[in-house]
Amino acid sequence: MPLIQSSTDALPYIDAAPSADELAAANALIQSELAAESQTALHPNIQTSRESKYSNLVDVEHARLSSGEERTTGIDLSRYEALDAPAAGDVEAWRTTLQKAYASAEYLRSRETNLGLLEAYGKNAWLISNSQLEDLLKGLEREIEAMKLDFEQVERERRERQAGVEGEVKGLEAGWREGVGRLIEVLAAAEGVKQEILQRRREGAR
Repeated sequence: MPLIQSSTDALPYIDAAPSADELAAANALIQSELAAESQTALHPNIQTSRESKYSNLVDVEHARLSSGEERTTGIDLSRYEALDAPAAGDVEAWRTTLQKAYASAEYLRSRETNLGLLEAYGKNAWLISNSQLEDLLKGLEREIEAMKLDFEQVERERRERQAGVEGEVKGLEAGWREGVGRLIEVLAAAEGVKQEILQRRREGAR
């Protein structure tokens, strides 16, 4: 979807309006110029984004996810699941289960703390971000409005200046046309005199 939704007639007000064929030819030239440029090329003022470079482990994981294979490595989430009590009298099994229970309790405690911080400050940060974006949008809208006013002022001055010299331009154009017409008449008369002189010379030579 193009960003420019409107156009302004910037042609001189005192000149004749272009015909439909002339407008079509101009639009064809514009479209050919646009087609010559890459539609995916960024504006020169836009910085190109850095190319993402992943480690070999990340590339391997991306390939695994793309192929749809089941996860075989990474964090074992089963350590955070509820543990079953081992058999009575198995001291080593009870020690292992207790270590896993400590790890699960520490994870849950950290998770609870993070969720509490997110609930307390996350919404405020989001609202502040929205407010900043809103202020930025209002600033851009003010700049657009100022540019529209400047454009209208320049357009009004152009119209007034061209209207002020419209009579002079039309007078000069009429004088030019009259001068060209007289020049053609003089050239035609001169050609007639030349032909008459040649004709009399031919008659005198006889």
